[in-house]
Amino acid sequence: MIPTLETERLILREIKKEDAPGIFACFSNNDVTRFYGQETLESIEQAESFVDFFSKNYAEKRGIRWGIERKETKGIIGTIGFNAWLPKHKRAEIGYEIHPEHWRNGYTMEALSKVISYAFEELDLTRIGAVVFTENEASNKLLTKAGFQKEGVLRDYMYQNGNAHDTYVYSFLRR
Repeated sequence: MIPTLETERLILREIKKEDAPGIFACFSNNDVTRFYGQETLESIEQAESFVDFFSKNYAEKRGIRWGIERKETKGIIGTIGFNAWLPKHKRAEIGYEIHPEHWRNGYTMEALSKVISYAFEELDLTRIGAVVFTENEASNKLLTKAGFQKEGVLRDYMYQNGNAHDTYVYSFLRR
């Protein structure tokens, strides 16, 4: 079972079947997926498959994904976590998204800070990576503000809607 993490305003918790509508609300929104490297969801069944995918990834120690829930309301507003988790090499890549209704409230930074601490203290990671579309100004600013360092550009690294996009690669090291 994925451990629950808490911040001042948020609960980061395991994603369950009943969260499929929240997953769908995020991943069916073009403003969320335009810099995500995957196609926009078109059905609640696809969102249910995401829930299964997150659970399987954690069970197989390949990833860990939390639902982001505000303390004063039920239901997730986004997700955050690690993919490409390689415990042997003490590294993982972070990913996150929040529904546009909740942008610019500091929720992503709050969740990101907690997850970074958890990664270094509990998962014993030494490196957290991030891969972000060069055009994604908000995410690039967020990572820099959180202490990530830009390492370079991966040219034509991810596809979105049939088009290749350059990405920046970032790292945050424990030291």
